[in-house]
Amino acid sequence: MEHIKLASSEWNVLNCLWEEHPRTVMQIVNELEKTVGWHRSTTITTLHRMEAKGLIGCRQAGRGKAYVPLVDRDGAETAETRSFLDRVYRGSVGMMMSAMAQRRELSGEEIAELRAILDQAEKEGVQ
Repeated sequence: MEHIKLASSEWNVLNCLWEEHPRTVMQIVNELEKTVGWHRSTTITTLHRMEAKGLIGCRQAGRGKAYVPLVDRDGAETAETRSFLDRVYRGSVGMMMSAMAQRRELSGEEIAELRAILDQAEKEGVQ
């Protein structure tokens, strides 16, 4: 998955399918119209492109088609996070967190959550 770069439109479709699959074309059209304001033609065009790229699979479901994700959510999220860190913060989580802290973009709750994550990682011996 790391070699695949997902466009924001592809994330929209994959999030829809990761939430529930298989989904018919009309189920996807209705969901994306509601969540991101897409028209039917935009959704269908995106589905065809994603199928050609091997990101989603399609099978006959009665008179229509049903789609499933062929991309693992965890792998996609990890690759996207790594790509973001590499592009913006030269691969440094520390630089990203420092920038957010200096701009006061972290709430007290988020700081506590980060501390708990780091404490757990330290207990588990994650380097």
